Amino acid sequence: MATLICPEHPSPVADAEALRKAFQGWGTNEKAIVSILGHRNAVQTKLIRKTYEDMYAEDLVKRLESELSGDFELLVALASPYKYFGDDINVKLAKVEADILHDKVKDKALNDEEIMRIISTRSNAQIVATLNNYKDNNGVAITKAFKDDLENSYLAALLSAIRSINNPQKYYEKVLRNALSKPGTDEDALTRVIVTRAEKDLKNIKDLYYKRNSATLDHVVGKETSSHYKALLLALLGKED
Repeated sequence: MATLICPEHPSPVADAEALRKAFQGWGTNEKAIVSILGHRNAVQTKLIRKTYEDMYAEDLVKRLESELSGDFELLVALASPYKYFGDDINVKLAKVEADILHDKVKDKALNDEEIMRIISTRSNAQIVATLNNYKDNNGVAITKAFKDDLENSYLAALLSAIRSINNPQKYYEKVLRNALSKPGTDEDALTRVIVTRAEKDLKNIKDLYYKRNSATLDHVVGKETSSHYKALLLALLGKED
């Protein structure tokens, strides 16, 4: 379940104009930027970006980068198109690519670009079907092949990607827990999870976080962050500051 609260039919023209106004004058009006980008879904945000470029002949993302400090990565992510993860599954493709994975594991070619291509270009549903096919055929999950060499940062990252696809809520709750429990919050990890899951299953991740930590994610994020960065995160979490 998503946490993002959006108006049903916002005007991309009005939003583009408001963002342009926020960039002008002495100092950027970050509150105005948060009020727009913190309450628009991926489709709405993509329309804003296109409309802004059509109206003002400049890339909204690049303008955000030039105007903001600290928080700009989060806002840039919001203003960029999201990848669509559909539910359709090609059974034949899952079998073919499971066989490819098997061959790469057998040859110890875990760095092969074919593995990255499969993991990075297929929908989550398609990847799960492929990984299940691999496990059915080999009697063991492909993640076992990566666990033997976790000192390799590439393989460790690939393993994290696979885990996030297989059990996303459990994986992302752990990422958030680690990010918020470190001395000095890991803002990159915090930003990445909240931005990418706000339209998908962030409500479920929040519920799991509360069960495991006896504290609401809203409360901990509010305590560990500040200023407009905090306001935007709370907006994406479905709670206003």
